[in-house]
Amino acid sequence: MKNKKNNNFTAGLLQLSFSSDIEDNLKKTLSWVGKAAKKGANVICLPELYRSQYFCQKEDPNFFDLAETIPGPSTIAFQKAARKLKVSIIVPIFEKRSHGLYHNSVVIIDADGKILGIYRKMHIPDDPAYYEKYYFTPGDLGFEAFQTKFGKIGSLICWDQWYPEGARLTALKGAIVLFFPTAIGWHPSEKEKYGKAQRDSWITIQRSHAIANGVYVASVNRVGFEKPVKEQPGIEFWGSSFITDPQGVIIAEASIDKEEIVLAKIDIQHLESIRRNWPFLRDRRIDAYGGITERFLEGSKLKS
Repeated sequence: MKNKKNNNFTAGLLQLSFSSDIEDNLKKTLSWVGKAAKKGANVICLPELYRSQYFCQKEDPNFFDLAETIPGPSTIAFQKAARKLKVSIIVPIFEKRSHGLYHNSVVIIDADGKILGIYRKMHIPDDPAYYEKYYFTPGDLGFEAFQTKFGKIGSLICWDQWYPEGARLTALKGAIVLFFPTAIGWHPSEKEKYGKAQRDSWITIQRSHAIANGVYVASVNRVGFEKPVKEQPGIEFWGSSFITDPQGVIIAEASIDKEEIVLAKIDIQHLESIRRNWPFLRDRRIDAYGGITERFLEGSKLKS
């Protein structure tokens, strides 16, 4: 018997470049949300830390001034936009939780303007020009899925995208789309030698999340060269925002260097079909995964 209920919707990703002017970035992104809604997007996701350039290229206490509260400028503006446009919006912000306590977060706003919840980045990197541990406290809300007007979604953030555990747990909460707002790019000195492999790895790991969990994955990156501190070489963000279906097939993809809106249909029947034929969730050996919460198992007496 065919279910006539249509729960399909359109995901929209905003691949944008950003300046040092936080108010201009807010106005610009609001404008692009309107463009995406006009093109038919129902759930719209912004890049990581959309309101500023990627400041984590240096440890500088002055950059904490970029943080905002919830509610704050971003949530208020995008709640209004969501109500007006009747779309759900995933808004990544530099969250000021309290004095001296900050997170890299996303706020999920539904089509009626209500805040459905917050996700705080769980995995915090500390690499050259990605000095995030200086700024961000690791997330303490766990992995969650949020029931929007259009469908149940989850959001993780950038470095989270390399960890299968986060994707799995979010999918197990019922998310049918995993959104990954991102700020990732090339160090100028590494691009020629390692650039292709780095970008290919980034795409491959996220396609694998889609396949292993039977979900759509939507990753949105920024574009452009950013050098917010003159003594640093800067980062060339590689764009390449994309949406993959539950079989790992990329169904929409952006360029590496242009501002674009990426749109793709989230087809629930297609997801159901893939899960019926590749029943990975059915065949999981949940009785045998006890070691997954250990840091390392070599020499351990733990029995699985």
